[in-house]
Amino acid sequence: MAQRYHVFSLPPELLETLVPRNLISQPPPPAVSTIIQTAPPVSDNARACNICLGATFADVTEQRSHFRSDWHRYNVKVRLRGGSPVTELAFAQLVDGLEDSLSGSASSDESSDDSDAVKVLVNKIKRTSRSPSLSEERQTPLTALTWFHSPPSTQIGVYRMLFPIDTPTPSYLAELKSFQERVEGGRKWAMFMVAGGHFAGAIVEVSRPAEDQDSTFSAKTKKKPPKPKPETSILKHKTFHRYTTRRKQGGSQSVNDNSKGAAISAGAMLRRYGEQALRDDIRNLLLDWADDIQDCERIWLRASVSNRRIFLDYENCVINKGDDRLRTFPFPTRRPTQSELVRCLLELTQIKTSHLTEEALRAQDEAFLASLPKPKATPSVVPTAVPEKAKPQRLTKEEEAYREKWSRLLDMISKGRSEPLKSFWEREGASLGGVDALIPEWTGDRHASLLQIAVQSGQEDVTRWLLYELHADPTILVPSSGVLQEAANESDTSNAPPLQGVGSRRTAYDLARARAVRDIFRQCAGDHPDWWDWFGAAHVPSTFNKEREEARDEKKKQRKKGLKEKMREREARERERESKQSDIDDEQVEAKSEPRSQDPTAPRKLGGSSGAVDGVVGLTAELRAKVERERRARAAEARLKILTRA
Repeated sequence: MAQRYHVFSLPPELLETLVPRNLISQPPPPAVSTIIQTAPPVSDNARACNICLGATFADVTEQRSHFRSDWHRYNVKVRLRGGSPVTELAFAQLVDGLEDSLSGSASSDESSDDSDAVKVLVNKIKRTSRSPSLSEERQTPLTALTWFHSPPSTQIGVYRMLFPIDTPTPSYLAELKSFQERVEGGRKWAMFMVAGGHFAGAIVEVSRPAEDQDSTFSAKTKKKPPKPKPETSILKHKTFHRYTTRRKQGGSQSVNDNSKGAAISAGAMLRRYGEQALRDDIRNLLLDWADDIQDCERIWLRASVSNRRIFLDYENCVINKGDDRLRTFPFPTRRPTQSELVRCLLELTQIKTSHLTEEALRAQDEAFLASLPKPKATPSVVPTAVPEKAKPQRLTKEEEAYREKWSRLLDMISKGRSEPLKSFWEREGASLGGVDALIPEWTGDRHASLLQIAVQSGQEDVTRWLLYELHADPTILVPSSGVLQEAANESDTSNAPPLQGVGSRRTAYDLARARAVRDIFRQCAGDHPDWWDWFGAAHVPSTFNKEREEARDEKKKQRKKGLKEKMREREARERERESKQSDIDDEQVEAKSEPRSQDPTAPRKLGGSSGAVDGVVGLTAELRAKVERERRARAAEARLKILTRA
């Protein structure tokens, strides 16, 4: 069984050997840095190698031989990886440290291939000369645990939440060592959990006080040594529950009220009362434990955003909102109970241990880094000049007056204000371009003429005035920018003509949703057939004939009246048939209830007469049971008589 360590009582021999561990647990770089030299200034000699620390050559042949050597190729690869070049003597020392020696490194036949020694040396060099670019860096996630390494193969992990908030990562080891010091009164924590109406709270001691040291045990006594006192102990604890959440629904009643409105039900009222009672109980408990909470080093709180208001940010609160002792549990927790608090306490105070060698740690870290998503290369965005927004053109007084006229005209037509419209048109009609003038685009209206607006709004008087007095053109097509779909989606409750297809062009008559407005078009077509192409371009189906329409309406009325009379006759026949059927049923019941003359010597069926089922119709359950018992008794008597005769 692996040995368990307490975060506040680590063995001194383990504590002295701990070192902080980074994500990549690689051994320190080899002592190559002692032989690495800085590059001198670039030489002005033409027969020199600026990469190999300014090495000079007597002739061109010697210079070419140098370029084919392993020393030069090694320095080139190191420079490409961000390292520093080495001298020829330092390179020879590096090669001597390898198991495999170079063979024929200066031969021209192998100038195109790197030797094994160069590959091994280059792979061992770390790129420490330059910092990786933003595109090469990988954002490693910050884990909840911080790890320390104890050579040769022991690692311990401690939760970061145990340390002060403003403690930098390199100072974690010093803080961990300070945890081992005994303080007067001991170290105390406060732990609170609330969820789903359940609450659990406790004041715990995680480290024994300085004055409570284990007494030394004399070896001369024969008594057994006393058991060491545990480091953690629960000083105070409290749990309770209130009904605040509907079963299988989740979320408190207040959250549901804020999102969907206040529910009016007995259960909702009980849950609101439970929330209020839970809040009062928790705050009263905090007030009772105020002195102990003030002595605590850490306050662990598990609560939702809405439930955190129970503990913080209220008048005379015990725990301030910006208290640096506040912590959240850095691992998943279950329902708030006393046992869950104990489990969380052990999880926080027990050290996580592992036993991995340096090679295993390095392989594990490299596999973890390889699993991280590669950062996306940020494309270089060339700043482009932002075009200045076009300033709105200021209108002249004449243009503003012109637009005001159009706005008033469209408003009066759509609202059916015929009298002001007529007087306005007498004054301003000519300046607006006439009755068939196209509506300007800046108005935002999707119709093409004044007649179409009047028809779309269902204004009968305005439509009649435009057709008869102003001779508005009914053949102007409706723009197909969207009004077609709007008209197709609108409901027609007054026997409107069938809508045109999506690809067809519509006129003012096609926009009419009311029959009275369509009749105005038909009547005008009958009165003035020579004004427009009514039955072609205007899409008017026929002329309006008052007598024919009245006759048609009369036929409809008669048809409806005949249907009503037929319905009355049918209902009367059904009532008569039902009454006759009820009389027949009564007669059949009376006939069945009369006693039948039966020969006493004639054979009879066991279980009573054939009308036994009809005889119990309408009786209560108790009477039916009584009748059934009598039938069975008579059947038993009949069987006994047959047996005695035999």
